Amino acid sequence: MNSSSPPTLPVAGRAPLSDHLLVTSLLNIIPDSLYFKDRKSRFTAMNAAFVKVLGQKSKADILGKTDFDFFDKIPALAAYEEEQTIINSGQPMLGKFEKKIWPDGRVTWVYTKKFPLLNPEGEIIGTFGFSRNITQTKELETTLEKKHQELVCTSRAAGKAEVATGVLHNVGNVLNSLNVSASVIATGFRQSKTESLAKLCQLLRDHGTDLGNFITVDPKGKKIPEFIDSLAQHFHSERDRLLQELTSLQANIDHIKEIVSMQQAYATTVGTVETLQAASLMEDALHMNSTALERHVVHVVRDFQAVPPVIAEKNKVLQILVNLIRNSKYACDETGRPDKTMTLSVGPGEPGYVRLIVQDNGIGIAPENLKHIFQHGFTTKATGHGFGIHSSALAAKEMKGFLTVYSEGIGQGAAFTLELPTAPRVPQN
Repeated sequence: MNSSSPPTLPVAGRAPLSDHLLVTSLLNIIPDSLYFKDRKSRFTAMNAAFVKVLGQKSKADILGKTDFDFFDKIPALAAYEEEQTIINSGQPMLGKFEKKIWPDGRVTWVYTKKFPLLNPEGEIIGTFGFSRNITQTKELETTLEKKHQELVCTSRAAGKAEVATGVLHNVGNVLNSLNVSASVIATGFRQSKTESLAKLCQLLRDHGTDLGNFITVDPKGKKIPEFIDSLAQHFHSERDRLLQELTSLQANIDHIKEIVSMQQAYATTVGTVETLQAASLMEDALHMNSTALERHVVHVVRDFQAVPPVIAEKNKVLQILVNLIRNSKYACDETGRPDKTMTLSVGPGEPGYVRLIVQDNGIGIAPENLKHIFQHGFTTKATGHGFGIHSSALAAKEMKGFLTVYSEGIGQGAAFTLELPTAPRVPQN
């Protein structure tokens, strides 16, 4: 007998072959592990999925044994005591997340439900349970938490609050998508039809002595094949839907990893003056705001001209550009217009300088506010603190550059221009 052999059900009497195949088909389409035990917690039946996950070759390797034959003493004892409680109380265990260490050393997480097993007379003769593998979901949660901690540590190391705010805001947008996917997966678990399957198994056991007659004559029994078909379709669609959500989770985590890696690259250059490409700096800052820009439907236009390299500190340039792009996004949002547009430009500036411009068609700046825009604490936003633009201007000055702003007034958009000195030319031999 191998792991694909039909499962043996603890029912009284012998059912016709067609009925046996019907029940076998039902159990084998279930992706979850299904197992039955007697009052001494010895395995009496199981499906192919359980044989596979236990790492055994056939059901014969499992039948008559207990958890103590496959697991360490402590988890095996915990399972035994849990099952004895169910047998003595008659109350099911309706959901538990467990960490499993399997005989071959694998570590997985499972979501388990256990029920009392009754004979046709209503006597408790053992237990049966379902286990669903949720390892991938747990690993994704762990990875997300790890990346979050890395992001926090990196932000502190960089020492730039504006950059950290921009990065965390962008990650926060991705986390919203992760939260939606996690909620869908959790709802899928809660709405699983495993309880309906348990009721069907109980119904089949109750009619174990006349199963053939029950299925072919009884109105309720005649609906069983149709019900099995609906269960099969449900499990199939549920699997596809949850796999799709897991794929979405993984894609969003990869996005977070990219953001973290980029911030780490900048954090390692604190205080280091380097020769840099202006277009690459702009692209990096844009990428760190990309999720927020997409969510707020801001169209980005690039106008990058060929210019000499600049000499600057990567982390300071990032601080400035991330802040400008984020402010530009908010300015576009405030207008409520459908054609929100941000234009990023790189081109020649004053002699010996390269010009990086962040321009938008947003709310604009009133003329009386232009002269105060770089002052510490000045802000036109109700929730603003007035530190970002001021610190950006200081950072530009520290790199021997300068930051300016232009706006024709309210409703006319604004343009912030960062000018950085070009790197000295290297003499050609």
